[in-house]
Amino acid sequence: MTHEILTLPDGRALAYHRTRGRGPGVVFLGGFRSDMTGTKAQFLEAWARARGLGFLRFDYTGHGASSGLFRDGCVGDWARDAADALTHLTEGPQILVGSSMGGWIALLLATRLPGRLRGLVGIAAAPDFTEDSMWANFSEDQRRRLSSEGALAVPSDYSDEPYVITRRLIEDGRRNLVLRDPLDLPFPVRLLHGTADEDVDTSVALRILAHATAEDLRLTLVKGADHRFSAPENLELIARTLEEIL
Repeated sequence: MTHEILTLPDGRALAYHRTRGRGPGVVFLGGFRSDMTGTKAQFLEAWARARGLGFLRFDYTGHGASSGLFRDGCVGDWARDAADALTHLTEGPQILVGSSMGGWIALLLATRLPGRLRGLVGIAAAPDFTEDSMWANFSEDQRRRLSSEGALAVPSDYSDEPYVITRRLIEDGRRNLVLRDPLDLPFPVRLLHGTADEDVDTSVALRILAHATAEDLRLTLVKGADHRFSAPENLELIARTLEEIL
C-alpha cells in the first residue's frame, strides 16, 4: 500500500497509513530507529480493520519514509511529530500503543493531550532511556567525547551500522523526562514486558507502575518474551489487551 504524506507548516513531511473506522481509534507509536512497516504495526492494522476500527501508523521525522535525517532528531521532535499526527490525522478519543521509545512518547502525549486519549498500551516501554540507559552506561571517555565532539557512534544489535548518538539527543531527553515529575494517567493503562528483554529491563516497567498516578494501571510480565515482543503469542496478547480496553 502506498503511504500518504502529512505536510506540516514548518516543512516536515510525515509518512503514514490510515485506516478509517469507528472509534475509539488506535494509534501505533514505533521505537527508536524503527518504522511503520514493522510486524506489530502491520498486525495491529489488520486487527483494527477486521473490527472496523480506525487505525493510524506513521513514521517520525528521520525514520522510514518521512522527511529529515535520523541523527538530526531527538525525542522532543518525535513527540511533536506524534502530537501532530494525532491532531491532524485522527478524530475523537484514541488508544495509544507505544513500543519501546514509543512508550515514552505515549506518556509524553498523555501529559500534553490527555483529553484525546481513551487508553494506553506500553510494549517494552522505555521512558527516559536517553538518560537512564544511554548516558548512565556511557564511560567517562564516551561522555567527554560526546560533550566535545557532539556525537558518538555506538554498536547496534539491530543494524550493521552503529547508532550515532548526539549531544542534542541527550540534552533534549533531559527536557522530556517523565519519571521525575508527577505522571497522571486518567485512563486505562496496560504495560506488557518480556522477561527476556535485553534492551529494556523489567525494572523500567516496575518503575512506571510505582511512579504513575492511575486508577486502572496493570503490568503483565511475559516469561521468555524478548524486546521485539513480536512472536505470534505476543501479538495475540497485544490484541487481547486492546480488546479489554475497548
